[in-house]
Amino acid sequence: MPTEPTLSLPWPGARPLPDAFFDRDAQLVARELLGKVIRHRVGALWLSARIIETEAYYLVDKGSHASLGYTEKRKALFADGGHIYMYYARGGDSLNFSAHGPGNAVLIKSAHPWLDAVSGADALAAMQRNNPDSQGLPRVPERLCAGQTLLCKALGLKVPDWDARRFDQQRLFVEDVGERPQAIIQCARLGIPKGRDEHLPYRFVDARYARHCTRNPLRRGQVEGRNYRLLNLSGAER
Repeated sequence: MPTEPTLSLPWPGARPLPDAFFDRDAQLVARELLGKVIRHRVGALWLSARIIETEAYYLVDKGSHASLGYTEKRKALFADGGHIYMYYARGGDSLNFSAHGPGNAVLIKSAHPWLDAVSGADALAAMQRNNPDSQGLPRVPERLCAGQTLLCKALGLKVPDWDARRFDQQRLFVEDVGERPQAIIQCARLGIPKGRDEHLPYRFVDARYARHCTRNPLRRGQVEGRNYRLLNLSGAER
């Protein structure tokens, strides 16, 4: 007798993204991950964060890890869409998901704490304990996941635990909670060395949360059409 699919869900009504979601073009996945929620179970708590900033990478892109070639450490980048690739950056852990095509992936650049019936105030408090500020005090929610390593620290995600793994609906997955950006900002990625395709506009930011991402693409001095593009709900350039 076939197993009822809902029996494997972590709670009734959960909507984990299927592997097919990730097995698409990296830029498309990067855009459509905005508004989705990362869920990581730590003990009895589900620590959760809404994705607000992503970056797409391709095998042929000089700024990507995959462009350096296949290694055992990078094997997740060359696997089917939906594999987890984690690495150390700036002394912390970073989270990526493989996309369609060998070497293509999406970096989760920043997020915003997500509270609902599954992840309440106790989960937020746990995230703040995971990632205190430089004085050991709780970070304000807006800054708790404002960067790729801050995000992983707050959610308790570590390279040894999740690199080259698949999603686990009982421990770690990305959920569609019905949230959609009203507008998306597209611009160049951050921290790419000169001469390594630093100009490519593969960074995507939920416009509503622009002030809370790694670096605000709408900060003073940035000009629409020159420094960034604004995409409407249909994904078309304004």
